[in-house]
Amino acid sequence: MAVVTVGAQAPPDVDTLLARVSARVEQYYRRAQQIVCTEKATVQPIGRDYGSTGFARITESELRVESETAADGENPTDAKVVRQIMKVNGRQPRDKDKKNRAGCTDPNPLSTEPLAFLLPNNREGYTFTSAGFGKGKDRGALMIDFVTARSKDEGKLTENTNGVEDCFSISIPSAIRGRVWVDATTYDVLRMEQRLAGPGDVRVGFAEQRKHNLPAFVTVERYDTTTRYKPVAFADPDEALLLPESIETMVVWRNGMESTRRRQEYSDYRRFLTGGRIVK
Repeated sequence: MAVVTVGAQAPPDVDTLLARVSARVEQYYRRAQQIVCTEKATVQPIGRDYGSTGFARITESELRVESETAADGENPTDAKVVRQIMKVNGRQPRDKDKKNRAGCTDPNPLSTEPLAFLLPNNREGYTFTSAGFGKGKDRGALMIDFVTARSKDEGKLTENTNGVEDCFSISIPSAIRGRVWVDATTYDVLRMEQRLAGPGDVRVGFAEQRKHNLPAFVTVERYDTTTRYKPVAFADPDEALLLPESIETMVVWRNGMESTRRRQEYSDYRRFLTGGRIVK
């Protein structure tokens, strides 16, 4: 009598897996356009030992997702997060907050939705590989690893043009590595992590060196981001969606710039519906 051991089902190839995941992301964007939520962002300066230094800044915003669709009007090709800050450190925002240096760390009013790079039109510059099944608490998930090509452009620091002192826009030349965990049954994204593949040197212009007492180069040692999703139930009609639960980001500079730890939490999910009537 022969004894046969049946192994675990092999994960699909990476192209098939990406096609299934992107289809779920497209569905998510179509449905998320009718949903708003509250985002609470806490930014804490940190020292070389990653311990807290100074005071944290807390903002609360109303947030929604807007997507762009293809010419057929059906399939989303990109998505943006649109937010309106409602509170700063527990109070309504004031005019002077717009020029306050502490506001440099506030989330942008318009930013790229974290999963948009998984859509077919946005994958250029990314290399994806299947990483098999997760382990432990992630054993019901499939994993996709990704890496971007290293930028050919030199990293650059540019001073903010909105009249805010000591605020900068920064391009980092280092490649980005990451991993996406997806539900092995539904192909919904459960978690995503990404980090710099290595330190990134950023050139500082001579004018900024003199004005802000900065060195000729500043170096980003770490830029780590973890995004988690959770099921959220809605009524009328009854349905459950996997929506963002939190985003944690740590940015560590070697010299010249302030390192920070940011946590964005999402709650109070609700639908917004429009109605109308015909008047004869």
